[in-house]
Amino acid sequence: MHSLYSFVTGPMVWVAFGVFIIGSLVRLAGLLRVVSLKEPFIYNYMSLKYSLRSIGHWIVPFATENWRRHPALTIVTFAFHICLFLTPIFLLSHIVLVDESWNLRWWALPDAAADVLTLLVITSCVFFLVRRIKSPEVKFVTYPSDYVILTIVAAPFVTGFLAYHQWFGYSVMFFLHVLTGEIMLIAIPFTRLSHMLFAVFTRAYMGSEFGGVRKARDW
Repeated sequence: MHSLYSFVTGPMVWVAFGVFIIGSLVRLAGLLRVVSLKEPFIYNYMSLKYSLRSIGHWIVPFATENWRRHPALTIVTFAFHICLFLTPIFLLSHIVLVDESWNLRWWALPDAAADVLTLLVITSCVFFLVRRIKSPEVKFVTYPSDYVILTIVAAPFVTGFLAYHQWFGYSVMFFLHVLTGEIMLIAIPFTRLSHMLFAVFTRAYMGSEFGGVRKARDW
């Protein structure tokens, strides 16, 4: 067990980050290659102005028509994504690990705030799960893999919360926290989680087409 723990907290960390970075670059390169081979005309009407306009409206809560039509989903979605990124970056224990390895340090969230953000991520995952089960239009396009992905996202936060509060055995929860975090990193380029890589390009394409070609808004 000790050797497995050492592997997960040592070499496996580098493997996870390596797969995430290289996999992401490969997926992005593949996207550009497909566009160049099959739809090169897209490059001709890509517009920085309309791309930024579309992205700007997309990242502002309730700025788009679709966000305004689904207020509960909008609030949960924005809370989920904000907490999903802020919590691991500004968590004190993560910053301490980075400081020990590379002598880098930045501002950290208070423990109470980190707890709240973690619980918001977990609660949001429950919301998305119930929505996939109960909402007919979402259930229709839901596959078993979507439940797996939701579990992959929630697991590092659940185990991290349990480990911090030392519930159900700190060593076991810490081990699972590190392992599930690595699994999530590895999964990003190869699952629907890759939308974090492609979303900006999708909005840029839509904004350019609607604004530059159709002379209309895409929201």
